[in-house]
Amino acid sequence: MEKLIALTFDDGPNTEITPQVLDLLSEYGIQASFFLIGASITPESARMARRAWKMGCEIENHSVRHDPMGGMTPEEIRREIDGCTEKIVEITGEKPRFFRPPYIDVSPALFDTVELICICGRGCQDWEPAVPAEERARSLLSTVQDGDIILLHDMPGNTATVEALRTVIPALLERGFRFVTCGQLFAEKGVIPLRGGMYSNVLHRIPAEDCCASPG
Repeated sequence: MEKLIALTFDDGPNTEITPQVLDLLSEYGIQASFFLIGASITPESARMARRAWKMGCEIENHSVRHDPMGGMTPEEIRREIDGCTEKIVEITGEKPRFFRPPYIDVSPALFDTVELICICGRGCQDWEPAVPAEERARSLLSTVQDGDIILLHDMPGNTATVEALRTVIPALLERGFRFVTCGQLFAEKGVIPLRGGMYSNVLHRIPAEDCCASPG
């Protein structure tokens, strides 16, 4: 069976790192999924998100303000989700299918309220400036599996992740992996994504009760 993997990027869009990521994706002819913060969408950064969408990338929801949502009421949760969705629709004309909770801070109320499919991911601590590009690349390459959703960040200043990707992408291509979006990953693996849990690998759904039992 073909090995598939989805690159995903949180905390954009911006005019510094997002275009560098897009240039790299374009260089290798691959797509990814971008989880946007509504408050980060400006007329300038929206052009980066629109470019990603035109490249075949997915534009997904990461809330309006990027606040922890585990303690929010259903009404607050809906405002965060709906506000970000509205901004995404203005860019792409399409509603997002997937949502990544900020800090992966979740609650039973969140799973009951959010109608999008919740995504976690396999990370490499690339939100930590102290983690060098070499360590990020080594972490991903030593743990990646077929069906994985890779959690990365195109946040301002995160040049080390761009540098790490220059190692990770060709290495995984050489290993026979094919890069797809989240939606394509579910579809091509024949998995119908379900609410009430989270996915870091499309083949292994984490039930909501297990997500809520673990901190952060």
